Amino acid sequence: MYKLVKPLFFSLDPETAHYTVTGGLRTFLKIWGSKKLMKASFSYENPNLEQTVFGVKFKNPVGLAAGFDKNAEFIQEMASLGFGFIEIGTVTPRPQPGNDKPRMFRLPKDGALINRMGFNNQGVDVAALRLKYFTERDGLVVGGNIGKNKTTPNEDAVNDYVICFDKLFDYVDYFVVNVSSPNTPGLRDLQEKEPLKHILNTLQQRNEKHEKPKPIMLKIAPDLTDSQLDDIVEIVVDTRIAGVIATNTTIEREGLQSNASLINEAGGVSGKPLAVRSTEVIRYLAEKSDRRFPIIGVGGVHSAADALAKIQAGASLVQVYTGLIYEGPQLVKQICKRIAKKE
Repeated sequence: MYKLVKPLFFSLDPETAHYTVTGGLRTFLKIWGSKKLMKASFSYENPNLEQTVFGVKFKNPVGLAAGFDKNAEFIQEMASLGFGFIEIGTVTPRPQPGNDKPRMFRLPKDGALINRMGFNNQGVDVAALRLKYFTERDGLVVGGNIGKNKTTPNEDAVNDYVICFDKLFDYVDYFVVNVSSPNTPGLRDLQEKEPLKHILNTLQQRNEKHEKPKPIMLKIAPDLTDSQLDDIVEIVVDTRIAGVIATNTTIEREGLQSNASLINEAGGVSGKPLAVRSTEVIRYLAEKSDRRFPIIGVGGVHSAADALAKIQAGASLVQVYTGLIYEGPQLVKQICKRIAKKE
């Protein structure tokens, strides 16, 4: 079915297509019997899929990566596609429009996207309000991906993360600290050892004041060197955060086959070209840390085999985004079936 409508969606600007699809899904789910139909079509339940990671129970290990639902607008709609967890954001303290359009580009020959969205979002207050009134979770885990505003200098970045952490605390099951997007100037500088430890330690101090602290994950770039990954392992252990999400988009362009005009667009690459490197990072972190913390694998998951490769490399959970766009909503069910069989 998706193969029939995919050319129509791909004829639209990527952002237009995004809101056309999510808006259409929202409308469809208002029809009597539609939720039951969606569950039968896209959900797959099996006890082998259930697991508890960083103290949170997941009904299945396949999640929607951050960036798709920045403002917590489409949780119910995306949950109908069979996801075990959904990560909203990246949200920032204040609303911001993001970078100028066009800012997302398809690379069909590569099965990839380039995006330079720039943390466009309606602000953490809006996301928190939507999450407050989202009560039909039915076992769905919701994560909150948090970042800093573009105009906030790096020396004050910790304050932005604290604001988002405090406002989302009651409404999400885990947090993700995003310091790895290539589309906010200077943001990746926060991956350096000292500023990163400062942010994570500050959040942990606030976290531990709560009776039931929330897991805090760190999302990292695929472009880090081995020595930088060694630092990441040390930082995660020292700050006692829950784990790592590997990886964000890449700034590398090597091996891309699409038109040069597209390849040279600024932004981060996601999709198939990222698959090998993100899995390498997962394996490196898992081995170096002796699996002392969980890893969520993301980057280039376009098939059940891709997801399984990340799990075999050391990931406990996986996330999809670009693969969903290229392969269609049946991807989640395909991955869950393969994992349940433990092949």
